[in-house]
Amino acid sequence: MSSYEFLDAQVSQAIVGSDKKTADELRALIKTLNSVMPAMGYEPVSPDQEEFLAREFEVRNGISMGLGAVVTSDDFEPWLDEAKQNIDPFYWKRYREHLIRTGLPKDVVIKLDDITDKTLGRMGNPRQDRPFDSKGMVVGHVQSGKTANYTGLICKAADAGYRLIIVIAGIHNNLRNQTQQRIDEGFIGRDTGRMSRAGRSNRRVGVGLSDDRNVPVSLTTTIDDFKKAVATTNKSQIDSYKVPVVLVIKKNYSTLGNLIDWLKENSSHGDEEMISQPMLLIDDEADNASINTKYGKEEVTRINGQIRELLGLFHRSCYVGYTATPFANIFIDPDQEDDMWGEDLFPRDFIIGLDAPSNYFGGKRVFIEGIPDDDSEPEFIRYIDDNEDILPLKHKIDHELNELPTSLTDALRVFLVARTIRNLRGQADKHASMLVNASRFTRMQSILRTRLHEVLDDIKSALRVNGAKGAAADLDPEIAELKRVWDDEFSASEFDWPEVRAALYNAVASAKVVEVNSARNDLDYSSSGKQGVTVIAVGGFSLSRGLTLEGLTTTWFLRNTMMYDTLMQMGRWFGYRMGYDDLCRIWMPREAVSWYAHIADATEELHQELRLMESAKATPKQFGLAVKSHPSTLMVTARNKLGSGKKTVAVGLSSSFVETARLVSNGENIQKNRSAARAFISRLREKGYSPEKAETVTGGYLLKTVPVELIDDFLLAWVNADESIPTQIDPLREYIRKRKGDELAEWDVHIATLKTGDLDTSLGWPIVPITRKIGAFDLERGFMSIGGSKMRVSSRGVERLGIPEELALEAEAADREARSLPADTKANHPGKIYREVRERPLIALYLVEIKEPENKHIADHKDFPDKPVIAWAISFPRSASADEKVEYIINTTKQRELFGDPDIDEDEENVDEQ
Repeated sequence: MSSYEFLDAQVSQAIVGSDKKTADELRALIKTLNSVMPAMGYEPVSPDQEEFLAREFEVRNGISMGLGAVVTSDDFEPWLDEAKQNIDPFYWKRYREHLIRTGLPKDVVIKLDDITDKTLGRMGNPRQDRPFDSKGMVVGHVQSGKTANYTGLICKAADAGYRLIIVIAGIHNNLRNQTQQRIDEGFIGRDTGRMSRAGRSNRRVGVGLSDDRNVPVSLTTTIDDFKKAVATTNKSQIDSYKVPVVLVIKKNYSTLGNLIDWLKENSSHGDEEMISQPMLLIDDEADNASINTKYGKEEVTRINGQIRELLGLFHRSCYVGYTATPFANIFIDPDQEDDMWGEDLFPRDFIIGLDAPSNYFGGKRVFIEGIPDDDSEPEFIRYIDDNEDILPLKHKIDHELNELPTSLTDALRVFLVARTIRNLRGQADKHASMLVNASRFTRMQSILRTRLHEVLDDIKSALRVNGAKGAAADLDPEIAELKRVWDDEFSASEFDWPEVRAALYNAVASAKVVEVNSARNDLDYSSSGKQGVTVIAVGGFSLSRGLTLEGLTTTWFLRNTMMYDTLMQMGRWFGYRMGYDDLCRIWMPREAVSWYAHIADATEELHQELRLMESAKATPKQFGLAVKSHPSTLMVTARNKLGSGKKTVAVGLSSSFVETARLVSNGENIQKNRSAARAFISRLREKGYSPEKAETVTGGYLLKTVPVELIDDFLLAWVNADESIPTQIDPLREYIRKRKGDELAEWDVHIATLKTGDLDTSLGWPIVPITRKIGAFDLERGFMSIGGSKMRVSSRGVERLGIPEELALEAEAADREARSLPADTKANHPGKIYREVRERPLIALYLVEIKEPENKHIADHKDFPDKPVIAWAISFPRSASADEKVEYIINTTKQRELFGDPDIDEDEENVDEQ
């Protein structure tokens, strides 16, 4: 442990349980504790590091994390509060101390205590003798601390009486090993990697450093997955289950099969003590491989069946699936049961949503807040548009790679400069990583590693020879390129170029490029010195599921899958970036950015829906049906429900928002839609709605109580793009027709216009068109994706229009409270909250001037529109008959064109092809 880390731990211990300290009190405490460091065997840290630590604690103390939402089954019977008087919280207490000692914010630890209580209380009571088999799901965010959450749950479950705990930790060895290490630190307290043949380890780690009693028995180690022979040998340690028994296993049909066989063999030989114990099964990444897709992937279905069979062996069992991408889990049939495998894994007993702490660097921060509505440069995203001639998105296994795309070498330079700035900020002892995920072939990953190693060596050589020459160093071509990326990315940081240049070589001298895949794993964050590891990790699927890259700062991501869950799980860049989030950069194709933005919106809505379901006291089955029928889920249906050809999907439009983010590009159809908009506005004038009588609102005009017939006629005349699945006209009109006599009889109409610019009166209304980019390659595929990287026509806040101010403020206050946001914090409220209080539906009409994407000369394309095009959006209020659905048609061939085939990595065991 470095001096800085030791001082951090001492300060954490000193402030636990105390009132929040002022800035002066905090700095005085740090200075006092730093002055006595020599007496404890550590060198004092510098004044700069004292100040950096103070600022870190100020950030931590300001961190908040909402309790999330809980949806529970009708037959839930509370038991935990009454049982607590007889529970000794031994394992939880030492884990809580471990979290505080390692710097987790106090508020987050308190909320973790609360949410794990909520989870445990909805599991079966392990002290009751009657059988139970509860099933639940915890929905978090990618890289947001789910492992810490389920480690806390394991500790509490062990305290309550669960005696066999199985953690299924992903489909890769490196993830299983990493998870075992965290269970060692947070629950076992011993380094299982140093076990003797007798199955014991004397090296204390994590929680074992503070209290080494009652050590759980582990039948797996950081080196070895479950093996029947080893488990049988180590079974002698199990003394009537006085301490818990824990296994961390890979999600692999051979491993699961061996474990099931071993349990059956023991029980067949008369030893039923193990299967009589209350068992907790944690399924990490529960959407991956655990789902029964049932259309030909036998290994996947086998894993699903094996998990169900494993649960069925025990008289008292609880299954808790953890995932950040629950879309697939929602599609599990809650009523599906099989004679051989038993009931499927639908979380029928509870679903718990975890709110991310306020310092979480996730999809919302990167793809919603970090991308301006005016299409100016994103805060964190940089585009890859130079790869096709060098490394195409779709390439063969034998593709030759003799050079790297310029964007990749620039990303490497940005990473090295960012590492240097982090060192100057006092983070030299922290790890820093760069991720390169560009191919599913291990051969190509190896070549990429070699090419990056060559570039890194050239940079190091230049810095070693010329880096200390002051301003003259900038004449070196490699150093000049480093200065260029500093100018482009970090010139606004607190350090000027001479300071950065002087520190560069020491910062990056130990940097290395490693390969992480099914063939090899060179990733190692152990460091013998005071310097943190600096690593560029090149890989594929092994880097896409659960594996944590410490201090991830820079990412170059070139993938073509468009499935929700695969994309989100590949988002290894999400997580916590305390003290360096401003230095993080992510390179990816423009089209991928638009999908991530769309997914970030959909995920925010899913968590909001969970909060609404909790307040309505809905059950998990009702929540599953609500999410399953939402238009956003149309994008993931193909993976879990569809085989081939056309299928219909039942979708509910209650409390939904749909917009034409994809438009027809054919000139004749563009003109038909202009005519439809012109006729719509003409009818509005006939009904007495003129610009002079319209209400002026943010973003344009608002007309109220417009008859539904005008909206229906407009939709009837609209030519929808096949690629715009949620705006299919027939289902929309059917939904409206059923409600046109009451709920949807009158509408609000928003006609968007900018405040300044050239007026366009071609529709019969004075409009300054909004400006939106289109996807660079869409015209070649016969459509236009509107809204650039966000793939949005509407601006945020449009769904607030037409709602009485007092109702809007009440909805926003409730949203702040649900997310534990301070009243004075600026918040991007999800549109969902406004739909819940909206009295009338809203249709927004847009006249859109199309703008070319940068560096893509497509204005000469035959389908590039020479005049503004029409787009629209509809915000539906919550319906009193919300369970009624309409049928959407999904063409699976079109799905594959749009989103690509599901990657081979999603469910297969041998995920990285050789």
